[in-house]
Amino acid sequence: MKVGIIDYGAGNMGSVIQAFSALGVEVERIKDSESMAKCDKLILPGVGAFGDAIFKLRSKNMDLGILEFIKSGKYFLGICVGMQLLFERGFEFGEHRGIGVFSGDVIRFDSQNLGPLKIPHTGWNLCRCNKEHKKFFAGLKEEFYLYFVHSYYAKAKEEDILAICDYGHVFPAIVNKENVFAIQPHPEKSDKHGLRLLQNFINL
Repeated sequence: MKVGIIDYGAGNMGSVIQAFSALGVEVERIKDSESMAKCDKLILPGVGAFGDAIFKLRSKNMDLGILEFIKSGKYFLGICVGMQLLFERGFEFGEHRGIGVFSGDVIRFDSQNLGPLKIPHTGWNLCRCNKEHKKFFAGLKEEFYLYFVHSYYAKAKEEDILAICDYGHVFPAIVNKENVFAIQPHPEKSDKHGLRLLQNFINL
């Protein structure tokens, strides 16, 4: 199996690669759309701002490669900003068009509604399964902790939400649409639960 991780200058490459290495899974850095097509599974990591990340992808036409890969039916995983880019629009430092795999916008936490909670949402938080997915949640209980670092979150359709988290209000932690999975927290920084999700993705 060839597992690719998209290297577009805005991803948390080192820690993601290290996490898969801990699982005994070798991943290959993918830097163009042609290489994407040769992968069996593909991962889109991401840190930083939505606008900068989508610009870097589009400057290399990698957004189109991602859509073609997804249309092929092979499994795709977005992580953190890599999840957010899969939505229709992001509003970090302006309005930006996303890849549009998932319906919905990526918006900022409203500090007026968070009380004593701070932005960004940083640290461990409880995730709760929103609907069943035996393969992706294999070996996990209905509730588990993952590690978050983000100021923006996705407003997703209810039918796309696999797991939720609460930070002043409930928001999607994991979404899924057919062969596409996406995780807002960082599984590569989430110890055994995060590694389990990554292993489950490989096992799909």
